[in-house]
Amino acid sequence: MGLTIIDVGILIGFFDASDAHHLGAKSELSNARQRGDQIAIPASALAEALVSPARYGESSVTGVLEFLERLPLGVTELGIQTAVVAARLRARHGQKVKLPDALVIATAIQNGADVLITTDRGWPPKSELGFEGNLISL
Repeated sequence: MGLTIIDVGILIGFFDASDAHHLGAKSELSNARQRGDQIAIPASALAEALVSPARYGESSVTGVLEFLERLPLGVTELGIQTAVVAARLRARHGQKVKLPDALVIATAIQNGADVLITTDRGWPPKSELGFEGNLISL
């Protein structure tokens, strides 16, 4: 039983059957559940995922949040140390790691995640990021 952190693209892909990452997101979330992992998303990434539902009104946001509780999907808060790690990642990697991505990576690092799943293939290798777990890029 470990910890799997997901990036916003995984959640978006999971919800949208027409998304190019839909099948991969479903598969990786299923794998995490089969391993007995706790699955979590950084609060910053959850905010990104809720932008589109928010355009449709509060009932859409509520529907997504209720679904996430049934998944179950935990939400990790942004603390000072995570913010510092994210800032360092962003400073070190420039345009290869945008701030939203740096926050996801930093969350995985700070929480000792076993697995980090993203749809972003442009990230530097995990050894350059300082992430010691399994990095899965769909």
